[in-house]
Amino acid sequence: MRLVSINLGRPGPLQIGPRPTTTGIHKNPVEAAQISTLGLVGDHVADQEHHGGPDQAVYVYSAQDYDWWMEQLGEALLPGTFGENLTFSSFGAEPVRIGDRFRVGEVLLEITAPRIPCSTLAARMNDLEFVKKFRQAARPGFYARVLGAGRVQQGDPIQKISAPTAFPTLADVFHLWYDKTPEAAKLRWVLTAPLAERAKAVFAARLPR
Repeated sequence: MRLVSINLGRPGPLQIGPRPTTTGIHKNPVEAAQISTLGLVGDHVADQEHHGGPDQAVYVYSAQDYDWWMEQLGEALLPGTFGENLTFSSFGAEPVRIGDRFRVGEVLLEITAPRIPCSTLAARMNDLEFVKKFRQAARPGFYARVLGAGRVQQGDPIQKISAPTAFPTLADVFHLWYDKTPEAAKLRWVLTAPLAERAKAVFAARLPR
């Protein structure tokens, strides 16, 4: 695995239906970047209620998943199209789990949550159905907290440090998010993993009282 692209976003306009907004989803590649505990230095996070923060500091996608999308959509997609900060060549052969860690250059990341698609992504893709397509594809990429800050550079090798197999996979968490009648045992199980605080709050609120 290697780091294919580093992507930074600046504030820019986007029309979401009838509503104009400002977003940082449009990313441009850079050769190197500094990553702090709050994410890539110089990257703009517009919607801080739902994005960013210490445990969703970096969004990561893979070139392997982009290859799948390009085949499905019949069009070229550049790294950063989905608004990710880092594009890995792949996530490796094994399923990725909450708590998996990736060392990239000087930086150590820990997976905290899958990306849940929203209307901003649909507007970015100019496709009102894209939220549904992204959900059905179940290739969400992941958010990560930064356990070790530092510098990353395009082409850096990536080392995976696997989490305990008792922790849920990204797919487990992604599908549970959309489960209208989740089992209490599954909710408690995902809550044992080092989830992002936003995801943790959502699952905890769905536990029976």
